[in-house]
Amino acid sequence: MLKEIIARNNITIHGKGNKSMLFVHGYGCDQNMWRFITPQFKDDYQIILIDLVGSGKSDENAYDYDKYSSLEGYADDIVEICDVLNLKEVNLIGHSVSAMIGVLAALKTPSVFEKLIMIGPSPRYINDADYLGGFSQKDIDELLEILDSNYLGWSSTMAPVIMGNADRPELAEELEHSFCQSNPEIAKHFAKVTFLGDNRSDLDKLTTETLILQCSLDAIASIEVGQYVHNHISNSKFVILDATGHCPHLSAPNQTIAAIKRYL
Repeated sequence: MLKEIIARNNITIHGKGNKSMLFVHGYGCDQNMWRFITPQFKDDYQIILIDLVGSGKSDENAYDYDKYSSLEGYADDIVEICDVLNLKEVNLIGHSVSAMIGVLAALKTPSVFEKLIMIGPSPRYINDADYLGGFSQKDIDELLEILDSNYLGWSSTMAPVIMGNADRPELAEELEHSFCQSNPEIAKHFAKVTFLGDNRSDLDKLTTETLILQCSLDAIASIEVGQYVHNHISNSKFVILDATGHCPHLSAPNQTIAAIKRYL
């Protein structure tokens, strides 16, 4: 069982410490995206890195379209990983869609998680009557249509938008490369689950201490969205980083590390 789960999620563990930090990457990414962050915590924490099933070097054969038709399937994996590794007092750091996966995991087993740290979270990308997610239904439908018909083209167009920091094109190139490593069929399926999802009602139920990190300018998850998440999680702190783009752990690691250390 343990070996299967380690292989399924390509789990790597390093660092020393009684408490655990579990890093969960965002859409189209993998555990390598945390490489600038983790060295700063390895002396005090056990660092657990994973690839979501269907991403990175996870076991692609374990991808079940029914199981992963909602974020609950990924949350179940997180709970299972914590169980088989006997993790306690877990600090879960989730980027983008994995912030919501972290919420769902913490709702399933609140006693396991000490803190959640969300980087660029969004519970809902599509605008609603009294909610500004940043995109219209038409925007998301068109995005998914392009992704469906031309995944590589979508990757090269969207990577610079998501990453921001146009003066550092190598960052967008890394993200595009990461997108292009994914199985296109799985990537399309995960995109629908990500961009059509709605986890707003889960936020109010969360009791786990939470840090929300938002960049001052992010085309994917705006400050308004971060503020909404903060307003709906009772035990949360909201920090706006002096950084741009949707991936500050890559583009502004020092600011990200400092904010996490202050919180912990």
